[in-house]
Amino acid sequence: MAKIKTLYFCQNCGAQSVKWIGRCPSCGEWNTYVEEVVQKEDTKVAGSWKPPTAAPTLSKVAKPRPVSEIHYEEEARIATQDGELNRVLGGGIVPGSLVLIGGEPGIGKSTLMLQIAMSLRRLKVLYVSGEESEQQIKMRAERLGDQHPGCYILTETNTQNIFKQIDQLQPNILIIDSIQTLHSGLVESGAGSVSQVRECTAELLKYAKETGVPVMLIGHITKDGSIAGPKILEHMVDTVLQFEGDRHLSYRILRTTKNRFGSTSELGIYEMQGAGLRQVSNPSEILLSQRHGEELSGMAIGATLEGNRPLLVEVQALVTPATYGTPQRSATGFDSKRLQMLLAVLEKRSGLRLGQHDVFLNIAGGLRLDDPALDLAVCAAVVSSLNDIPIRGEVCLAAEVGLSGEIRAVSRLDQRLGEAEKLGFAEMYISQFNARGLDLARYGIRVQPAGRLDEVLSGLFG
Repeated sequence: MAKIKTLYFCQNCGAQSVKWIGRCPSCGEWNTYVEEVVQKEDTKVAGSWKPPTAAPTLSKVAKPRPVSEIHYEEEARIATQDGELNRVLGGGIVPGSLVLIGGEPGIGKSTLMLQIAMSLRRLKVLYVSGEESEQQIKMRAERLGDQHPGCYILTETNTQNIFKQIDQLQPNILIIDSIQTLHSGLVESGAGSVSQVRECTAELLKYAKETGVPVMLIGHITKDGSIAGPKILEHMVDTVLQFEGDRHLSYRILRTTKNRFGSTSELGIYEMQGAGLRQVSNPSEILLSQRHGEELSGMAIGATLEGNRPLLVEVQALVTPATYGTPQRSATGFDSKRLQMLLAVLEKRSGLRLGQHDVFLNIAGGLRLDDPALDLAVCAAVVSSLNDIPIRGEVCLAAEVGLSGEIRAVSRLDQRLGEAEKLGFAEMYISQFNARGLDLARYGIRVQPAGRLDEVLSGLFG
């Protein structure tokens, strides 16, 4: 009989130890180590997706081959009816891929996956749920208003039983809701533990690669926003998507953090409605639709890029005298360290006295952006709030600000100009280095090139 071997795993980050530790040296959390069995007497092979009734097969021994002799055929992606998901995945679902979708409870992960399963009319989809009953899923499907006869629902958590049903049904796409609820008989620990999550993912990964059936996993997240379970989970899958947003607001953002088959800078935007998630094809109109007719100080429009998608976002700043000692610097949706750098540039190069003022910055719409092209819009919004002078609503800005106060060029300016022109803006401030070699005559928008930050502030505020 094989000796039972146990290890202690951190339930927050997945770190392991041979003994119990009060504070995890990896993530710093307290009392998160739990003892789990990692080896027991069993004749089954870990990581196998075959059901117990399947006949054993002899696997071929892998041999090294020259890269020049390796041939492959590029398979067509599975294009869904969801254009936002197609964009985020890089053009559609890749056959044999493993996609992990994480998000906060109640954000709409299950609704999104069921909506996608219902929209794949020509494919056979198996939706495995370990959190809800068949009746609950049926109620959601009726609310979505779409009944797909090729979408099968299975409420099961044991992976061996799941693979039995997969072997009989032979689906084209498999959806798991969620990976933390599954448990395998090969591991002697509770569902959701580090060992169980790792083993169940390994079985699904082997199934996806051997059969070419794409598998989409829903994952829970920890309180700091990362995917729950071991960090190796994100390394095993092909694509990691984050479904973000405020549960009290209607807009949701689907963001890529890892993608072996496409860009990691794409995002999709949805609006949560009573009948499900609606795709937002033109997010700039949504982000700017709540502007008042009157012009208010502290608001500037910046042209940014998320992947291949140009966006016009509203940068809001509030500058008030500090009344509680040390001035506060707070940024929502923007890098706080970069905000402090821009404030230092405004003090040093433009002569503004911001040392005794609280500065609050917000990117409207709940977006988190790190595009340097927003630097000029941030500076303009701060100066507008400080002097209480509004910026004309027909003006937008797209340029990076250097430490010496120079206006630096940004990439793909033609897409930013095209988006601004489409939304009716009449004027855009850019770097003079971007204007070189750019045919400005073909745009119906007035371009204001500048080389220094003072030139832009003089043009905006006089």
